[in-house]
Amino acid sequence: MSARLVVDSSALCALCFEDERSEHSTALLEALEGGEIWAPALVLWEVGNVLLMAERRRRISQAERVQALRLMNDLGLNLDPPSSAVVWNAVVALAEQTALTSYDAAYLELALRLETPLASRDQQLIEQAQRLGVPLQPC
Repeated sequence: MSARLVVDSSALCALCFEDERSEHSTALLEALEGGEIWAPALVLWEVGNVLLMAERRRRISQAERVQALRLMNDLGLNLDPPSSAVVWNAVVALAEQTALTSYDAAYLELALRLETPLASRDQQLIEQAQRLGVPLQPC
């Protein structure tokens, strides 16, 4: 793994659900140990919401949600703080250029700015990252 990596919510959520784990996500989890992991601050809301909805739909229990949040906390994510200049200029412009949501564009913008690989399971985000020359980390 690169010394630095940007991860999106789809990559992180794959670590939280047994039925979404794969050889790649397990390898990603192992590779993340000791690495520098980055995400836009919005990842907290996205992952939190996915886990809460999974609990409400009885896909996971409250204990499993708490365990998943503990795992997320233990990863030591470096959160890129939201900045109106970045969000309203770079992210929105990138979203317009790529037809991504502003949420997905935030991950791509961070990977571009940090010049680091991106881990995602979002196919549209993956395609745009490839188009812009951003290296990808399988997850």
